[in-house]
Amino acid sequence: MKAQVPAEDEKSPRPETLRRRGDFVRVSRGARVAMPAFTVQMAPRENADSHAPARFGLTVTRKVAGAVGRNRIRRRLREAMRLGGALGAKPGRDYVFVARRMALAAPFAELLAQMTEGLARLNDRGGAASRRKQEDRLTRP
Repeated sequence: MKAQVPAEDEKSPRPETLRRRGDFVRVSRGARVAMPAFTVQMAPRENADSHAPARFGLTVTRKVAGAVGRNRIRRRLREAMRLGGALGAKPGRDYVFVARRMALAAPFAELLAQMTEGLARLNDRGGAASRRKQEDRLTRP
């Protein structure tokens, strides 16, 4: 899958970002798709109309890399979103990318392709089914 990248002289707008912990927690309960370099999580935004722009968040844990590696992963994923990875995002939804170690060494074009593919796979699902809580899975026969 080839991602569309803006021309050199075009300036892409910076996508809106998630800032509150509660938003990250809410999105973590939503639909998710695993890719080699990261996991993409998605949830519809509460109290938002269907024309509100999509918002994005990034999570890179200490388990993935040291401080320098984590910051590099964040910069790479942010730039991939800015250059067109976020084009497949639906309005009125929140997305969180949980980075894996491969995001540090993967070619940038591969990151961009995985980002667009992950968003497309999430949008094909419709994002209707959220994940059940652990207790619900254990109590069912």
